[in-house]
Amino acid sequence: MNIAVYCGSGFGSDPNYRTQTEALGKWLAAAGHTLVYGGGTNGLMGIISRTVLDAGGQVIGVMPYFLKDREKICPNMTQTIMVDTMPQRKSKMIELADAFIALPGGPGTLEEISEVMSLKRLDRETGPCLFFNINGYYDDLEKFLDHMVEKEFVGAHDRQKFEFCSSLEEIQDRLVMK
Repeated sequence: MNIAVYCGSGFGSDPNYRTQTEALGKWLAAAGHTLVYGGGTNGLMGIISRTVLDAGGQVIGVMPYFLKDREKICPNMTQTIMVDTMPQRKSKMIELADAFIALPGGPGTLEEISEVMSLKRLDRETGPCLFFNINGYYDDLEKFLDHMVEKEFVGAHDRQKFEFCSSLEEIQDRLVMK
């Protein structure tokens, strides 16, 4: 399975973000999944790609030309796809992936997984949409989505399409169920 992982180009303040990103990368490789990600070497993006590659796994990176120096393209990827714009990057990653995981990250991470969420609500995307809620990183987003349901901007049936997992084991279970 091709699994898109969206994550920060920084490391974040909690060392567990790194630890859990490495654990996810090792599992992706061991389970024979292919990582689809933004192609960079910085922060959690670099950790996930290096970990998958070091464990003998496959990595597809999708990088806009204008970011290649700022984010530094990961060497030795199985496949590097260069695109012109961020919207093309998002579209290509969605096209390639069978499932989607958001690790901790900033506005870019949130934007990318939000597009997947919107597509799932429109039944244009069928793959699992998971948030790796490491040490409660996404607790407030989960509450806000529940608030959207309460205020009737998101239906309860759509809210169920976005899952928050606090452990790698939960992610593994959700992806096996796919």
